[in-house]
Amino acid sequence: MDRRELRQYEAWKEEAQRLRAENRHLRLELMACRPALYRADQRIDRLGQRAAKLEAENRTLRRRVKELTAAAAPGGGGPVSLPPPFVKPSARGRRKKPGRKAGHPAALRPVPDHVDVDQDVPLPTGGGGRPACPHCNCSLSDVKRHERLVEDIVPSKVIVTCYHTASGYCPMCRRRVESRAPEQPPAANVPHGQLGLNALATAAVLRVVHRLPFGQVVRVLADLPRLSVSAGAVARQLQRLGGWLDPYYERVKLALRTAPRVNGDETGWRTNGRNGYLWTITDPGHTLYHVDQRRSGKVIEKLLGRTFPGTLTSDFYSAYGRLDCPKQRCLAHLLRELRETAEKQPGFAQGMFCRKAVRLVKDMLALKRKWDELGDECYTRRACRIEDRLDQLARAEYDEPHAARLAKRLRKHRAELTRFLWDKDLGGTNNAAERALRPAVVMREITGGSRSAKGAQAWAKLASLMRTASQQGRGVLETVKQLLVEHWAGKPAMALTSGP
Repeated sequence: MDRRELRQYEAWKEEAQRLRAENRHLRLELMACRPALYRADQRIDRLGQRAAKLEAENRTLRRRVKELTAAAAPGGGGPVSLPPPFVKPSARGRRKKPGRKAGHPAALRPVPDHVDVDQDVPLPTGGGGRPACPHCNCSLSDVKRHERLVEDIVPSKVIVTCYHTASGYCPMCRRRVESRAPEQPPAANVPHGQLGLNALATAAVLRVVHRLPFGQVVRVLADLPRLSVSAGAVARQLQRLGGWLDPYYERVKLALRTAPRVNGDETGWRTNGRNGYLWTITDPGHTLYHVDQRRSGKVIEKLLGRTFPGTLTSDFYSAYGRLDCPKQRCLAHLLRELRETAEKQPGFAQGMFCRKAVRLVKDMLALKRKWDELGDECYTRRACRIEDRLDQLARAEYDEPHAARLAKRLRKHRAELTRFLWDKDLGGTNNAAERALRPAVVMREITGGSRSAKGAQAWAKLASLMRTASQQGRGVLETVKQLLVEHWAGKPAMALTSGP
């Protein structure tokens, strides 16, 4: 190696050493900068989410400012005060027109099948005894006859009946036996008159079906038939009524225990100022209400039994998992939680999981509505394809915490989300139980709950029997009277186990 090549070799060696040292320095600097880069990336992500949230709020505020500006402009109605936070926003878009669709027959009351009173209403007569105009006294020509049907009610009144009974002592039973008429309530030694069958049934219907407070029930009874009774007396009588009708309540419970499909739900219910829960179990022909201080799985097990053979439709509350029976979870609850989470978490709304999950739930419900339209082979193919989509969505990995949480729920309840796709009479939502709870929720908002445990249980029994009667197409008032007469007569409790 000559001198020139030696100098070039030395220069390359020094350059390599310099580059090696610089590389080592850059590596150390990179290692030192990595935590800062990670923190900066996290901050950028949080700022991006905050910016998306602020943009959404900005759009809402701009729209609101535009509305208020238009309202405050001349001819725009003047300044408008903002509604309180608990007032729901006005519906936007085109609303559905009330009434039946065009082409449907009019919904009119049926024509009366009989006439109780025939009354002639003659035209006024003039000087010659001929029909004349009441305004100018001119004789009328082309006189025609008409029939105008008017349906009215007879003013009610209080009827006091004195039952002259007899009693005798039975040495075998060791008690006194007293005669009783079919519509006479069990005898009670009270100085005043007892409430009869019609008064008891009417008070129960006003309280339970029409959700009137006891004070309003008393006023209705005082205004219409002029029956004087106190609110406390009505409350005590309804508790007695619940005790009398308990065998029918148990019959409804047994009917639901053997039903092929039921829906279950629960809501809050205060008893004597203490928080509790109102449970409901319903099927197309029966509804059962139960007030309990607990919200555990023991309650649903107590109502339906440990060996319930049917399918239970409910929300995702874990207490319903105590029953070892086929279940269908409510897809409407899942869809509602997806949308509410998307409104609160912009990162979740922009993710893939939210969009795919919403579309999947809608496709499942839409496919079930086409049960009668599609052939068996086509329906089966589409249902299997939906189940594959559900499996792929549930098993994927997600960095977003809410997406990971909901994906875990899909994996846990995988078999309970698509069961309705293979059963024609099984729904994918829990709307039946929510509709059964809605009258009770209105009752709770009016009265605030129950004042005693006995009153709560009596209300639950009466509400169960009256809603069951309504589901079966029976007249509620007449059904209550029929059940009372049957129970007072000692007949077996066979009513309300089937349709009319």
